[in-house]
Amino acid sequence: MTDEHPQVSDEFAESITRTEELAYELRIHEVMSENVHCLPPDIKLEEALDIFQKERFSGAPVIANGNLVGLISIEDLIRALRAGNLDVNVSEYMTTKLVTVHEYDPVVEALKTFSRTNFGRLPVLDKQGKLVGIITKGDISNGLLTALQRDYHAEELIRYRASHLFEDIVSHRTSLILRYEIRKGDFIHGGNASSNIKRALLRLGATPQVARRCGIAVYEAEMNLIIHTNHGGALRVEVEPHKITMEAYDDGPGIEDVEQAMKPGYSTATNEIREMG
Repeated sequence: MTDEHPQVSDEFAESITRTEELAYELRIHEVMSENVHCLPPDIKLEEALDIFQKERFSGAPVIANGNLVGLISIEDLIRALRAGNLDVNVSEYMTTKLVTVHEYDPVVEALKTFSRTNFGRLPVLDKQGKLVGIITKGDISNGLLTALQRDYHAEELIRYRASHLFEDIVSHRTSLILRYEIRKGDFIHGGNASSNIKRALLRLGATPQVARRCGIAVYEAEMNLIIHTNHGGALRVEVEPHKITMEAYDDGPGIEDVEQAMKPGYSTATNEIREMG
């Protein structure tokens, strides 16, 4: 059985910063630029250049009949200028082999795409494939800074109150149970449960290292429930003063041949899952 996610060591988990965590928690639609100036494909490059200079653009999507058909950048305009072709349409120089991201993807997916392609901007699409925004590295930086500022003071106060929960309750055994229902194929909300669990543990007084390790472990379980089960499942976390128990429940198809599944290179993934990468 192949491992679809890289193994994360305890040492690596402890080194993860809050900014890196936010890259997984924040969705692209939360940081992208929604006010996007689009160009039609039949506009002349000379007019496009004037718009770029006036509005200080470095790139713009090209839209035809409501659909994204290309992307024109300042680099494309420079190529046309050098060739003396500013009198042709934008469609002659625009990029048509587009790399896009989806609005509900985590920000880290955009970062991976930027790293892989070296592009300066990425069109953001909704579930219907329509353009809803543009994201740049600058958008991500601003979004992360805003998120850090937004949650700092509120989180400190909530964490102080929650961390005294076990101290204020007198009993022979005190525990807090967290339960999250996970739906099959629900990638829009994928990762929410693990983020909420990690946040709850921090508020209850767990160290950042413990909370991160638990968050990473339960994220793997959460995504497996979304991808591999028939009907989804549930995550159950029991928190005690000196112990945290995490369990995942599902009614998935199971593994018919465990011995075969343990062989290197073997995968129990269906064709549908393989197509997802």
